[in-house]
Amino acid sequence: MRPLRNPGQRRWLVFAVLAGAFLLVNIHRLSTAVLADRLARSFDATAAELGTLHAAFFYVYAPLQIVAGVLADRAGIRWTAAVGTVVMSIGGVLFAVAPLFPAAFAARLLVGLGGSVVFIATLRFCANWFRPDEFATMSGVTIAIAGLGGIIATTPLALLVERTGWQTAMLGLGLIGLVMGVIVAVAARDSPADAGLPAIEGVPSAETLSLSKVVTNAKRVLGGADTWLVGIVLFCEIGVNLTVIGLWGVPYMVQNYPNVGVTEASTYALVGSVGLLLGPPLIGRLSDRLERRTVLMVAGGVVYTAAFAVLALGTPPKFVVGIVLFIAGALGGAFALGYAVVKEQHSAAASGVAMGVVNGIGFSGAAVFPVAMGLVLDAYWTGETVAGARVYTEFGYQVAFGLATLAGLVALACSLALHRRAESATVAAEPAAGDD
Repeated sequence: MRPLRNPGQRRWLVFAVLAGAFLLVNIHRLSTAVLADRLARSFDATAAELGTLHAAFFYVYAPLQIVAGVLADRAGIRWTAAVGTVVMSIGGVLFAVAPLFPAAFAARLLVGLGGSVVFIATLRFCANWFRPDEFATMSGVTIAIAGLGGIIATTPLALLVERTGWQTAMLGLGLIGLVMGVIVAVAARDSPADAGLPAIEGVPSAETLSLSKVVTNAKRVLGGADTWLVGIVLFCEIGVNLTVIGLWGVPYMVQNYPNVGVTEASTYALVGSVGLLLGPPLIGRLSDRLERRTVLMVAGGVVYTAAFAVLALGTPPKFVVGIVLFIAGALGGAFALGYAVVKEQHSAAASGVAMGVVNGIGFSGAAVFPVAMGLVLDAYWTGETVAGARVYTEFGYQVAFGLATLAGLVALACSLALHRRAESATVAAEPAAGDD
């Protein structure tokens, strides 16, 4: 049987196509770390303005996650992902040719608009083509694609930018995305049945929902306490990681360690992305094997918070920074188990909107933390600039990492609450002693 006619093999081919589109999303959203100094010079931007430019992606991305879930459930995975990829890439092209800060900001909004639907469409695909006991693994693999995109957006992108200039590099990325959008439209299908294939054993059938049913599902998801606890966990983790690894990590290394340039500093952000590449699939697989979610979230929260506390308390040796960023990326996989926690509380037909809701809450953090950290750093500006970029004090960065540590504590508290609720639900579901 040819791979395209074998549903077990076809799902991996389609997943690879969607993963390629999601890879581009992550290169776009994390590219501002490497581009920070050049953007500051090109647009004469302050730290808060750079934070705003970085966060522009998430100003649209975060609130549209519920819409992304509705589209994935109602309009389907194929066209949701394809159109989103094309819109994102048009924004990337416009960002590359933007003459002034307002135009660049508007282009980043468009990038976020298109990119907002790709992750949820991919997770919805996993729900339609993989068994429930494979979902945490597949969501971990999907998040690992974000890590791979983060790797490409660090040293490789820095080297490309040094050779071609940032505008040319971003223009090329946008053109590649336009081609990828066409490939998604040609290759992706919503379900085995939509591809004319037999059902995969153990995979829930995917039904086409009416708009009223989608709205009912959304209300049910929004009314769940666990939805908000998971959302807050993701708000803190996603917001901090995308801000530190995706924006301020590189300037921190350049300004606090002698003789460290942007290219070398980007390798430390790369280490964080390697953590994101390795941690989520391994933790997701472990979770599926153990059939435990929340206990791993709690354990991850403890280590994650301690790691950022190291940076908040002082300026450690460079290798320690690398370890902290690796831990932060890898333990994103522990927090990402929240997607499985929420999905398992709702029917397969509601999986898109369920994951869209928690993802929207989570990525709101990526819209808030870049600006918050930028304001903290501006408060500790030395008054000096180097090659047009502002220089901030060592203590200012410590305060910024203190904010990251506080966010870790909040995520840990919510993870503990989720764990207690899960344990209580398990006890309540067990038959009373002596019952037949």
